Amino acid sequence: MQTIYLDGSLYHTPRELHSALKRMLSLPDYYGFNADALNDSLSERREPVNLWIASRGEGDVAAALSVIAEVISDNGGEVKEI
Repeated sequence: MQTIYLDGSLYHTPRELHSALKRMLSLPDYYGFNADALNDSLSERREPVNLWIASRGEGDVAAALSVIAEVISDNGGEVKEI
């Protein structure tokens, strides 16, 4: 099981956040940089991904991170605020 750590305060846009997810999770080149694409990618994995959140950030990034956390949880992963 893979665990990723995100600090939303480090990102300025949801796209930057999704770019980080793409790198951390080795998502395919065709990854769409949105929650639906993340859900599709995670549903293809054998094991869930855990998400540890250091900070949700602000504004659009915080909103995107909340949706990302929901997608990870819906795909069997654990989400924790650290």
